[in-house]
Amino acid sequence: MKFFISILLIALLSFAACLFLPWWFIAISGFVVAFAIPQKAGLSFLAGFIALFFLWAGLSFWMSAANDNILAHKISILFLKADNPFLLIAVAGLIGGLVAGLGSLSGRLARKLINR
Repeated sequence: MKFFISILLIALLSFAACLFLPWWFIAISGFVVAFAIPQKAGLSFLAGFIALFFLWAGLSFWMSAANDNILAHKISILFLKADNPFLLIAVAGLIGGLVAGLGSLSGRLARKLINR
């Protein structure tokens, strides 16, 4: 149950933080939630990764679908050397997931360090 609550809290805090703050606050959101809700290190990383992978991939898909993937086609050709906007959406989700996952893992390890 703590795992699903962590996923939900990380996604909500990250979404709210990115409305007003820089994108990298997703790592701080993951850190805070993993520090507050004790779990194993692997589960903390996984909660942060899942939360932000689906949040960023979903938001990227929603924004891209709103303009018929025009910009995503052009950006995927520039960055990925392939005309595949869905791969670009997956890469965006992967980047967000890794950042939040590592932030969550850091929060878990900081809690472990303090509670020695």
